[in-house]
Amino acid sequence: MAIATINPTTGELIQTFEPLSLEAIAQRLTLAQTAFEQHRQTSFAQRAAWMGTVADLLIACKEAHAKTMTLEMGKPIGAAIAEVEKSSMVCRFYAEHAARFLADTPIATEASQSWVKYQPLGIILAVMPWNFPFWQVFRFAAPALMAGNVGILKHASNVPQSALAIEQVFLEAGFPPGVFQTLLVGADQVGAIVADERVKAATLTGSEPAGASLASTCGKLLKKTVLELGGSDPFVVMASADLEAAVSTAVTARMINNGQSCIAAKRFIVQDAIATPFLEKLADQYRALKVGDPMNPDTQIGPLATPTILTEIETQVAAAVQQGCNILVGGDRTLLPPELQQGNFYPPTILVDIPVDAAIAQEEFFGPVAMVFRVPDLEAAIQLANATPFGLGASAWTQDDRERDRLIAGIESGCVFINSMVKSDPRLPFGGIKRSGYGRELGSQGIQEFVNIKSVWVA
Repeated sequence: MAIATINPTTGELIQTFEPLSLEAIAQRLTLAQTAFEQHRQTSFAQRAAWMGTVADLLIACKEAHAKTMTLEMGKPIGAAIAEVEKSSMVCRFYAEHAARFLADTPIATEASQSWVKYQPLGIILAVMPWNFPFWQVFRFAAPALMAGNVGILKHASNVPQSALAIEQVFLEAGFPPGVFQTLLVGADQVGAIVADERVKAATLTGSEPAGASLASTCGKLLKKTVLELGGSDPFVVMASADLEAAVSTAVTARMINNGQSCIAAKRFIVQDAIATPFLEKLADQYRALKVGDPMNPDTQIGPLATPTILTEIETQVAAAVQQGCNILVGGDRTLLPPELQQGNFYPPTILVDIPVDAAIAQEEFFGPVAMVFRVPDLEAAIQLANATPFGLGASAWTQDDRERDRLIAGIESGCVFINSMVKSDPRLPFGGIKRSGYGRELGSQGIQEFVNIKSVWVA
């Protein structure tokens, strides 16, 4: 894929970028290593001051950054502004808490002194996706840089302007050159970067094939990885749930980022007793969603990021119908106004009557398509929620304490949200199990992923 900004609303090519040469990559890595030797010696107070300035700069320019994201990948402008604000929040969180998270931890032993010490590793490679161009990067960079590491970013090839803007923010905030760098390179150059002995670890958010490729390369080199991959998150609604709240949140949880989110609710598992009214209300709200120009503040659903994603969604919906599913809402681009059919737009869609053994039931829809399943009871809901190779997040709706506790214990995922949609929060660890990846971002656990956890014993 060429490194380029292509407006997904119109298909217009805005700007192309030349990938870095091998010589330029080598120079950037040398700069990063030199910066690390200096950055690791700085105090938490100094890093926190710089990171606090990053947070301030993000807020000061949030509208400009939001427009860049929306131009490059189609996110509604209101959501893009919120993403910049959340990126500022994670910077401020680690500026305030990193020193405590990485403070020496005394351990009582037979030694005169013994403790656990946390030290930075060095250069960390981040391979980041296009769907949250700022948030995904900052939730890596804030803890990594506060820990004393330096970061190099290989961003998705369709959001180069976002990637360059992020590097500029760190420089303007006072971080020395080389502490955070954007490398405009193709996926075919990642292996060589990882192989450089100065690169100590890597993190990736993206597709399962991309994660497996990076993990394989790093595994052969015995380098640490953290992977946050795909998801097909269940949204379980029991008969005891607040139906109005569940339906309203179901729409938001599925349609976040035009449906292009790993933790978006994708499989709606509803108890038979309330399935009919749930579907009626859900369908009404889907039909009322405003699809259009993402730069318009009133737009709720913008275009998919690329023509390839649009084609994949159309193919998956067609396959679902062939496998016995029915379309309750949407499912056909010709339902959209003619002017929207020129961009990567797809209508909000609801699939019902899905055979549980259908191949499509195991797939992740990365777009505004919801699959709705009916189940007789709690145990059937948990069984279906777990009947997927993914295990990123889950949302469950009940007002019964026994059901709540059983859902928390029984659902196989990295997080479970009760009576709320799944979302990442700097204060809590975030990550998945099964084929959704491993390791954790955010919280105290996230900053400790890329440090040397050193045991110290003084006789």
